[in-house]
Amino acid sequence: MFSRAVRPAAGLARSLSTSSQNNAKVAVLGASGGIGQPLSLLLKNSPLVSHLSLFDIAHTPGVAADLSHIETRAQVTGHMGPDQLDAALQGCDVVVIPAGVPRKPGMTRDDLFNTNATIVATLADACARNCPEAIVCIIANPVNSTIPITSEIMKKYGVYNPNKVFGVTTLDIVRANAFVAELKGLDPARVNVPVIGGHAGVTIIPLISQCTPKLAALTARIQDAGTEVVKAKAGAGSATLSMAYAGARFTFSVLDAMNGKEGVVECAYVRSEETECKYFSTPLLLGKNGIEKNLGLGKLTAFEEKLVADAMGELKGSIKKGEEFVANMK
Repeated sequence: MFSRAVRPAAGLARSLSTSSQNNAKVAVLGASGGIGQPLSLLLKNSPLVSHLSLFDIAHTPGVAADLSHIETRAQVTGHMGPDQLDAALQGCDVVVIPAGVPRKPGMTRDDLFNTNATIVATLADACARNCPEAIVCIIANPVNSTIPITSEIMKKYGVYNPNKVFGVTTLDIVRANAFVAELKGLDPARVNVPVIGGHAGVTIIPLISQCTPKLAALTARIQDAGTEVVKAKAGAGSATLSMAYAGARFTFSVLDAMNGKEGVVECAYVRSEETECKYFSTPLLLGKNGIEKNLGLGKLTAFEEKLVADAMGELKGSIKKGEEFVANMK
């Protein structure tokens, strides 16, 4: 009923047990944080990863030592501080970036811009210099702006490949699947709700084809789900465990596709020609070199078309803000 695109890898559990050919070096930048630690744990569990390179400004050696005791094949190295960033990235096939400060109650994702924009720009610069061919997966918020920032930094070095720079919006899909399954009494593993647009508030557009009042209310819950977690944690952080799960799911899909698996589809926020916005999240067919095909928006209901139209202004503003940040860098 909700499956317009192929469900990637039938969930995280199957990705963890995949036995395909695997020699990928994966870096996690921000590995000591609330998302970084559980994300690194999930990646360490995967046979798709041969070398897990962890970087953060503090505590990384301890995280790496802890993870290295797990009885899986991935070699773990810990790198701490700016002087070790280049070493962490050299030879990487995939880089996942959860680095940055989390939201607190009353904050929007855009409130994080001033701090996280500088962090992402610094890390993107290092990626451009050390692993320009790597697939880069940005979790750091505001994703609607940090992807344009990453893209503009890559352009400065002449290494920008729009097929290899992803804004990880997978948590929106994970939440939509969970909420719809709960509402309809379905097995979440059999539900797939594509979510398009961006990764903040009204730019999060779940494609739920039955627009009854209940499902319209569900759309609002999906859009505000991050705030729901921030409030529930009462100042102790934002979504970390569910984001780590979503980040791992997306990374495993990227690695599966790199290893030649066919039919791997994930939604992500990327450079796009599908709408009037330069960047837009849609279902993507992944391949060995990143995006193989953008599957587009598909057929939308009138309700969903209005959601897309309402998102345009905020998305364009966030994109422009990211591009201007890089243009004004000294």
